[in-house]
Amino acid sequence: MWRRRLTLPRRWPPGALLVGGAARDLLRGAAPGDWDWAAPDPELAAEWLGRQLDGAVFALDQERGYYRVVGPAEEQHDVVPLPADLTSELLRRDFTVNALALAPDGQVHDPSEGQRDLRARTLRMVSEANLRSDPLRLLRAARLSITLGFRIEPQTREAVIRLAGEDWPSPAAERVREELHALLLHPQAARGVRLLEELHLLQRWLPELREGLGVEQGGFHHLDVFQHNVEALHQLVQRFPEAPLALRWATLLHDVGKPRSRSMEGGQTHYYGHARLGAELAGSMLARLKAPAALETRVSALVAAHMVPLPQNEREARRFVHRRRELLPDLLQLMLADREAARGPQSSAASRRYYQQGMDRVLAALEEQPSAPAPLLRGQEVMQLLSLAPGPAVGEAVAALAEARALGEIHTPEEARVWLRDWAERRG
Repeated sequence: MWRRRLTLPRRWPPGALLVGGAARDLLRGAAPGDWDWAAPDPELAAEWLGRQLDGAVFALDQERGYYRVVGPAEEQHDVVPLPADLTSELLRRDFTVNALALAPDGQVHDPSEGQRDLRARTLRMVSEANLRSDPLRLLRAARLSITLGFRIEPQTREAVIRLAGEDWPSPAAERVREELHALLLHPQAARGVRLLEELHLLQRWLPELREGLGVEQGGFHHLDVFQHNVEALHQLVQRFPEAPLALRWATLLHDVGKPRSRSMEGGQTHYYGHARLGAELAGSMLARLKAPAALETRVSALVAAHMVPLPQNEREARRFVHRRRELLPDLLQLMLADREAARGPQSSAASRRYYQQGMDRVLAALEEQPSAPAPLLRGQEVMQLLSLAPGPAVGEAVAALAEARALGEIHTPEEARVWLRDWAERRG
């Protein structure tokens, strides 16, 4: 059965075996994302692949014989030495479906019956000791279960939960981040987050998120804070399958500040300042994962803005677009996902229509003015006109002038000068 379905790649380094996830993917009829090879002469195999792919060859660790080849379409091949004892090497892997090696004649080295588990779409540990040797494998269990669509067999699930509760050094933040990103970018990202909680892994790496468990909200909400955050992510991915990573993070964490901002007033629960606090928490969580600064900044900005009221008229819509242009359309998509994830007693068809009208006003304003209009006066002109020295006051004046331009209050440099003088007089 497997042999009939197997299509071997045309480019096969001399004497090499395809190992791990790449072999797994070929055997299940999928194209590998990355290619891992074990070769008798890794340098020779890497150079051969470089010529075949017209790619660049890099020595990752020349002394140990680790090489990487990157093709013109970012296709990545890693080449390592072929072990003297292939079986022992494969049995040190995490899961049986990854403990595979494929020869160029189609023969499969399978010491842990990984092909059986491939057929059953089951994720089974090779051994508990292997999971313990690299705790990142616990997180990988969740990620692979979601991305491959495999069930985690009971003993493996029990081992992951048990090991999650033990005290061990955390893997490098970068490795954790990449696993979480792979999970979040999958169409079943929300189910993946719930699986992390089921496996007791969320407490290890995203504890702030699970603080929302059991924090009931009422009003427009029918779910506790944690489940609402996850449902919002589900709503986002369902409606916007191409949603970028920053938007997915922001949607998952949009209410992460609620548990710590919760207060009671007049017998009612409030979450004053939760968007601001949530932005700070989201930033610190991503910083802990050593995420790129641009990602951290974008996510924090989206979380901070997600509670901004939608406009009630066209003028307000133009102001909304002007002030938050750099966050659009992501901010609208986050707000829509947030609203669609809330179906509490105060939610109604009328409230949803009202919300949609506000969205439509913003979209119309954005279509009318897709980019910021060119400034009518330069900063130097503003300084001369108002007799200002360089400093914050100049920035305030320039910003106010830009907003008036975006709102359609002024259209020419002369109108801008008149408006600016009036503005300065009103400010005293």
